[in-house]
Amino acid sequence: MNEQIPHSASPFQAIRAIDYTVILVRDMAAMRAFYGDILRFSLLRELSPGWIEYQIGGNILALSRPYRTAKDAPTPAGCASLQLAFQVAAPDVDRCADELLRHGVDLLEPPTDQPFGHRTLFFRDPDGNLLEVFAEI
Repeated sequence: MNEQIPHSASPFQAIRAIDYTVILVRDMAAMRAFYGDILRFSLLRELSPGWIEYQIGGNILALSRPYRTAKDAPTPAGCASLQLAFQVAAPDVDRCADELLRHGVDLLEPPTDQPFGHRTLFFRDPDGNLLEVFAEI
């Protein structure tokens, strides 16, 4: 007879945080320039030309060529493969929008007060991924 492990006994319940997030990139040079030069994220380390890590608070955001971890085909151009939301203080949402515009980044939605209590800003990275800067208001 097969005994089933109760749902509440899952070993995945031991997970307490996301340690790092990996973006599989199409254009490493453009993505590196965007996250490092425009967003000015702090470079943590470069393990190879195909793997770059940025420190964001207590988390790591890694840029990787797809072959580094899998042989998947890149996400087609024009299709986002993920959305990242970065939390800031309320006045910084507008400051981030100004900085993006200064660097020629198109805003999908300018700073907007949402009915659920966030001020949001939406834009894309060079690979088309959806990025959000938000603050609780």
